[in-house]
Amino acid sequence: MAQTFTLAHVGYMLEGVLWTLILSALAFVLGGFAGFGMLLLRISRFRIVRQLSFVVVQIIQGIPLLVILFAVYFGLGIVGVQVPPLVAAGIAMMIYCAAFLAEIWRGCVLAVPRTQFEAAECVALSRWQTLTKVILPQALRIATPPTVGFMVQVVKSTSLASVVGFVELTRAAQIINNSTFQPFLVFGIAGAMYFAVCWPLSAWSRVLERKLHVGRH
Repeated sequence: MAQTFTLAHVGYMLEGVLWTLILSALAFVLGGFAGFGMLLLRISRFRIVRQLSFVVVQIIQGIPLLVILFAVYFGLGIVGVQVPPLVAAGIAMMIYCAAFLAEIWRGCVLAVPRTQFEAAECVALSRWQTLTKVILPQALRIATPPTVGFMVQVVKSTSLASVVGFVELTRAAQIINNSTFQPFLVFGIAGAMYFAVCWPLSAWSRVLERKLHVGRH
């Protein structure tokens, strides 16, 4: 017998929203650190390092996130390492975020005028000093809007974590729908909750783009 949809179900979905945000933050922070490391490899002065890192990034970007999730969750299980769904989802999304953030940030670094690199060389700055004191501060202004925009994609991508048993918003909605048999109502509310999380981030990205005058001449 189908259950009646109640406020308790809404509360359960709100718990799903919380875990969605936790997974998003985990993936974005860890992916950001890994992505910065990948960025340094992508702009290395050594050609072989740039080429190898390019291949790695292209492979990750060419594999659907769902496949990466399965590979991490079931792959670790095959070798005897049992990990909770949150950990597996976090690792998979970290890998996914790292590849895309590295390319976003690389494009922003390359958008800094070449004359800035040349000016740093003229005052005898090392390559690391050039990056940290001259290039990255300018690239940060360019990178902020697309990075915030990518956060929206990360939040929505967490819905795929439901396939490994992680109870985020989408999985919570599935569980509730299995007992209430009211898919339009349940998933309509879930969609509204996703919108409530993602729309402010999208609006913030547009505001930052206007304030920072990114893309204007």
